Amino acid sequence: MFVDQVKVFVKGGDGGNGMVAFRREKYVPDGGPAGGDGGKGSDVIFEVNEGLRTLMDFRYKRHFKGQKGENGKTKNQHGKSAKPLVVQVPPGTVVKDNATGQVIADLTENNQRAVIAAGGRGGRGNTRFSTPANPAPYISENGEPGQELEVQLELKLLADAGLVGFPSVGKSTLLSVVTSAKPKIAEYHFTTLAPNLGVVAVDEGRSFVLADLPGLIEGASSGAGLGYQFLRHIERTRVIIHVVDMSGSEGRDPFDDYTKINEELKSYQLRLLERPQIIAASKMDMPDAEKNLEAFKKKIDPSIKIFPISSLTQAGLKELVGEAYELILTTPEFPMEQPEQEDGKALYTFEKEEIPFTITEDEDGIFNVSGPKVELLFKMTNFQHDEAIRRFARQLRGMGVDDALRAKGVTEGDTVRIMDFEFEYTD
Repeated sequence: MFVDQVKVFVKGGDGGNGMVAFRREKYVPDGGPAGGDGGKGSDVIFEVNEGLRTLMDFRYKRHFKGQKGENGKTKNQHGKSAKPLVVQVPPGTVVKDNATGQVIADLTENNQRAVIAAGGRGGRGNTRFSTPANPAPYISENGEPGQELEVQLELKLLADAGLVGFPSVGKSTLLSVVTSAKPKIAEYHFTTLAPNLGVVAVDEGRSFVLADLPGLIEGASSGAGLGYQFLRHIERTRVIIHVVDMSGSEGRDPFDDYTKINEELKSYQLRLLERPQIIAASKMDMPDAEKNLEAFKKKIDPSIKIFPISSLTQAGLKELVGEAYELILTTPEFPMEQPEQEDGKALYTFEKEEIPFTITEDEDGIFNVSGPKVELLFKMTNFQHDEAIRRFARQLRGMGVDDALRAKGVTEGDTVRIMDFEFEYTD
């Protein structure tokens, strides 16, 4: 089964916890702190493996979680960092944040890597908190939680040229003749249910990759038929080979077919029409093909090259693949997004400051404090030691949480909740 779009959950490993420990040597009185730091959690890394051609493996495993870093040890020994979790993906995989739609990585080259979810740093041991005023602190940090997010993987085939056209115009037959690919061929619509790839040997030492995409129909860019699902695979191609059935065997007009397919390409992504396009006038061995071709040439832009071909007799195929190869050599890659023009001037943008916390009051009178900074501070605090709890309270006060709570009407003895932990407010 060909799978080209899937959602997966990734989470970097949590950092190891810092250690509270003290020197205990026999002849060293009043030994100082000796708690080591925790190790870094493992990153989740996606790596391109050119041997893969589909995202099929992700249908059976959709959760990837990195290992936690080792906890700190006594005698100032740091915990070991966890090894990265490497996930293999096929070339042409685009990784997007499912929540925002932002592209995290575009993986196209073999062995190319990208960190998708970073592991958390290790928590600091009590040696890190030693000061002249507090030479023996009972304070350590828990490891930082690893980054976690749901990502969408989209596979866009890395083909040099792509075959487009209505169903049953001869795309699969053409691919089977000019390459060693064995696509399914039959006398009914939508025989091709997944893109097929093949390598076209132009002559000795010269070749290119050709993709046969499932047949488009009118309305494909809006989701009709199979076209919308697979139109993304043409985004990376440099040349479009538009296969048009000149025999009219399906009862359609060749020029109407050509116009409708181009409209679908334009509706899906305007920049698709910037690619050089060759017209393969197929089924020229059929009756009425020559007459239809003459009428077609009168309506089409004369600058567009038309190659009459017959996959049955193999007539015109050498000229078609030769022209496609020459266009591939002279056509640069097309970025799908228009890059911003640089005029040498500095561009200053306003970045909205992140709100450090928010406070809400429940119907039962409990005040909830939430926000990424507060929650991270909570997760990294070791509440087993009173000194660490006092440090946590000082940090909240420094962030302005106490003042904000008083402004909300909190009074002595009220309950304040942070995540799943409840405190009693004291002024």
